[in-house]
Amino acid sequence: MIKATNIHKYYDQLQVLKGVDLHIQKGEIVSIVGASGAGKTTLLQILGTLDKPSADKATSLFINGEDVLKMNDKSLSKFRNLNLGFIFQFHQLLPEFTALENVCIPAYIANKPKKETEEEAIRLLTYLGLGHRINHKPNELSGGEQQRVAVARALINKPAVIFADEPSGNLDTHTAENLHQLFFKLRDEFGQTFVIVTHNEELANMADRKLTMVDGDIRKEVMSYEL
Repeated sequence: MIKATNIHKYYDQLQVLKGVDLHIQKGEIVSIVGASGAGKTTLLQILGTLDKPSADKATSLFINGEDVLKMNDKSLSKFRNLNLGFIFQFHQLLPEFTALENVCIPAYIANKPKKETEEEAIRLLTYLGLGHRINHKPNELSGGEQQRVAVARALINKPAVIFADEPSGNLDTHTAENLHQLFFKLRDEFGQTFVIVTHNEELANMADRKLTMVDGDIRKEVMSYEL
């Protein structure tokens, strides 16, 4: 599903990633942990095509069989919208739109039919326990409800991979636990692959694999049965 080879990232003279190699299978849930500044979010942004690695002839990044580093900006934007979903610590919902409208946005960008899109959005919101909240705006929803709307938005185009950056970092303990369980339920029912950057040890340890980053590289890999 994801095969990254020799991923480097420099910001001026600062080297943030130091030749990361990573292979993630379809349907796998992988957590990435490490101290602040270890390069976790930078790696996630590159894997999610939101940023590009620094130029190196030995670097490659394949997602779902596609060589994303060879795509132009237009092709990459289309690929990202159709194949990748994103969940962030702060839900980043548009405040002027309802839950339903927020969920529909990625599908509208992909020029999918309005009726079909709204039906799928309602199905997702109902599945996530928000069928009664579809016409509410973000400021009328709790933190957990807002994050579930963000999950529905990430799922609307049926992406192959979902990238999550501290997805439960802004939630209380109970709501965070519910969100963590939801990720595994989604994987089991829809086959999505998850790559999750987190400081939450409980979530990290639930993953099929936990990768620990130190100084811009992956230094330790632990399978779930070893935890």
